[in-house]
Amino acid sequence: MKAVQIVNPSEMKVVELEKPVVGAGEVLVRIKYVGFCGSDLNTFLGRNPMVKLPVVPGHEVGAVIEEIGPDVPVGFEKGMNVTLNPYTNCGKCASCRNGRVNACEHNETLGVQRNGVMCEYAVLPWTKIIPAGDISPRDCALIEPMSVGFHAVSRGQVIDNEYVMVIGCGMIGIGAIVRAALRGAIVIAVDLDDEKLELARRMGASHTVNSKTEDVHSRIQEITEGFGADVVIEAVGSPVTYVMAVDEVAFSGRVVCIGYAKSEVAFQTKYFVQKELDIRGSRNALPADFRAVINYMKAGTCPVEELITKVAVPEDALEAMTEWAANPGKVFRILVQL
Repeated sequence: MKAVQIVNPSEMKVVELEKPVVGAGEVLVRIKYVGFCGSDLNTFLGRNPMVKLPVVPGHEVGAVIEEIGPDVPVGFEKGMNVTLNPYTNCGKCASCRNGRVNACEHNETLGVQRNGVMCEYAVLPWTKIIPAGDISPRDCALIEPMSVGFHAVSRGQVIDNEYVMVIGCGMIGIGAIVRAALRGAIVIAVDLDDEKLELARRMGASHTVNSKTEDVHSRIQEITEGFGADVVIEAVGSPVTYVMAVDEVAFSGRVVCIGYAKSEVAFQTKYFVQKELDIRGSRNALPADFRAVINYMKAGTCPVEELITKVAVPEDALEAMTEWAANPGKVFRILVQL
């Protein structure tokens, strides 16, 4: 079968791999669309320490069930549109013991710690197959990254009437904006790009702030009547935005961290104490987050066309990734159609 493989930094090619065979408790899926995500870009640029090259990227998936192995429970049918839960969990670490399997100490995400599914076929345990109803395979590839943003809102325990500041309006940040708005929060979207901020408004943000051209602190104070944001969700992963999150959160507020900063971050730790902050990490997503995204997309209000920047075939994946690396701020999602 055909597959896309990152061989070395800046080197990607189409290779032939053996088609997998379905076993007991497993489902064979025909992969239709796979999204490139930030971890794939970092792998391509040689900045992902968790990856051992060569690797098949891809864990944002739209697929169709091709074959069902023995011992798979009722509810899975050939031809069903599905997405995949791309994470593993060991069942034994502290996170698993506490029911937070998304944060498993020994997690292996498809396309990161193990080969992904940017290939024509894949076999997974039935527990990792998520039926998506009438959502098209193309749009199914948007479910996983949005679920990461949905999960961050759950980690922040967002409720109605709270001010929620989302820093970064990429795909994951957009997911956080959607779910916070669905919960009745007043969402403030912050980004460097006016086009992304305009989309954030259409996705549910009540206010937008361009951190490149506006004074973020004065705008947040103005919007929140001097209190600051009840919840700040950091979805960029830079020292500047981490410090911004702590500066702009209200006293007794919550900061939720999704992005990884690639270098050390210097904080005024007095704010941790003076504001009595809750600072929380948010990793991956839980099955409930996937279901919430699917329910949202089934409602038909998600502007999916605006979230898909480009659809490429495997032979053009290198060109698409190179273009993204050159101008990352202008890309929401690049999909590869297999």
